[in-house]
Amino acid sequence: MLPLWLKLAYTAMAAGILVVYWFRYGPANYLWLSDVALILLVPALWLESALLTSVVAAGTLALELFWVVDLLARLLFGHRSEGLTGYMFDDRRPPWLRGLSLYHLVLPALTIWMLLVLGYDTRALPVMLILGWIVLAASWRFTDPQKNINWVHGLGGGPRSARASPGRLLALMCAYPLLVWLPTHWLLAWLFVRMGSE
Repeated sequence: MLPLWLKLAYTAMAAGILVVYWFRYGPANYLWLSDVALILLVPALWLESALLTSVVAAGTLALELFWVVDLLARLLFGHRSEGLTGYMFDDRRPPWLRGLSLYHLVLPALTIWMLLVLGYDTRALPVMLILGWIVLAASWRFTDPQKNINWVHGLGGGPRSARASPGRLLALMCAYPLLVWLPTHWLLAWLFVRMGSE
């Protein structure tokens, strides 16, 4: 159903990015929800799994679309604050390394296309809740607050000098589902029910 060339091309892209990130940022970087999505789409493609695709969609589609909008706003209007994509304009990073982050443009487009082909599996929400909470807890416990992965040590992408309190982690573990995962799940479930009834 899904073309072989796409599976091969995406797998090669993901593998290349992950290898570079391992040496530049270390394996903790894989805990970013975007990197989790990058990784999960590989088996989703090869297995042609609606469930894995739906987990990626419920967990990261809204965040990836915000990233795309932020990047486009910066390019069109010249806004240069930190935000989601501030690092894309940081001259201290080599252009080729910043260019690897353009996978954030591929993720939402590929995820939406795969949803249209495979459908949305409503079992994605409980899977995303468990996976997301594990990722957030691991980000809080095992990563450097300076990296502030998934913003577990403070709102915004900037570095933090100390580990956030467990209370902040618990608040974030409530905020992600309430503000991102549940609304995305409900919207996708509603859209695909409507599409199926037409």
